[in-house]
Amino acid sequence: MIKVEGLTKRYARTVAVDNVSFEVTKGQIVGFLGPNGAGKTTTMRVLTGFLPATEGRAEVAGYDVTTQSMEVKKRLGYLPETPPLYPDMEVKEYLEFVGRLKGVPKSEVRQRVAEVSERCSVGDVQTKLISKLSKGYRQRVGLAQAIIHNPDVLILDEPTSGLDPKQIIETRDLIKSLAGNHTIILSTHILQEVEATCERVVIINKGKLVATDTVDNLTHRLRGSEAVLVEVSGVDADAARERLAKIEGVARVTTGEGKGGAVRLEVETQQSQRVRPEIARTVVQSGWQLHELHAAAFSLEEVFIELTSSQKAEQNNG
Repeated sequence: MIKVEGLTKRYARTVAVDNVSFEVTKGQIVGFLGPNGAGKTTTMRVLTGFLPATEGRAEVAGYDVTTQSMEVKKRLGYLPETPPLYPDMEVKEYLEFVGRLKGVPKSEVRQRVAEVSERCSVGDVQTKLISKLSKGYRQRVGLAQAIIHNPDVLILDEPTSGLDPKQIIETRDLIKSLAGNHTIILSTHILQEVEATCERVVIINKGKLVATDTVDNLTHRLRGSEAVLVEVSGVDADAARERLAKIEGVARVTTGEGKGGAVRLEVETQQSQRVRPEIARTVVQSGWQLHELHAAAFSLEEVFIELTSSQKAEQNNG
């Protein structure tokens, strides 16, 4: 549904996007990540036809973004970081205007406005001037205009910016509900949002592609060794740490406080070592009570920092 091949964008001597290639299949939600200045917004502007690429090509819904830009825009919904709103228009008036602008049949405009207003929770402000809305409401109106023509592809730049925690959850649920019927690229600085919402991630740094894969696959590739969380009772923390540290293949054991006075330990293994069965045997043989034993999650934040830091180090060494 989205295909990017060798995409490069230069501004004078600055290379904002450098030979980036990736694909997004139909119905997927993909998180588009990178530090500030990494080239995310530039890439999205090229995909939406707002900027021409210097080199390379991109397709959206089977159409070339350069030579068939009008066909692309018919099938694309875009929410930039600052929503494209007209402050002197009422919400309903604005959405009807956008619906007509985006080719929604005249007989269906009001119905579509009602539908997107309900989905984006802006029905209670339809008669208010946009200039009078809070930042959170403006963001939701921006999302409503992006989906009003039921596009095949959605490109969302910081869609939860300015929303309170309840609104973030509602927006996350809305985005997830759009998957399948819509292909979505979601750019955000909130990595937990990506973990909760996206099937795959594309990470760029300093204009270059760093990784594109599922979160689970990236975690597996980076960790190599295993980290195991263990929670036990019937033993003090120092004794538990010392006993588990003697297991062959264990590199380090750190302790913390578990629930109800239990001892919580994180066991880090040496490269390619898997020690969960031996940990379980040790706990049972020692007569401790086992409350919890599972692999520790390697967060997307850790993945992101590791990948972008590794690229920086490679560039410095080069």
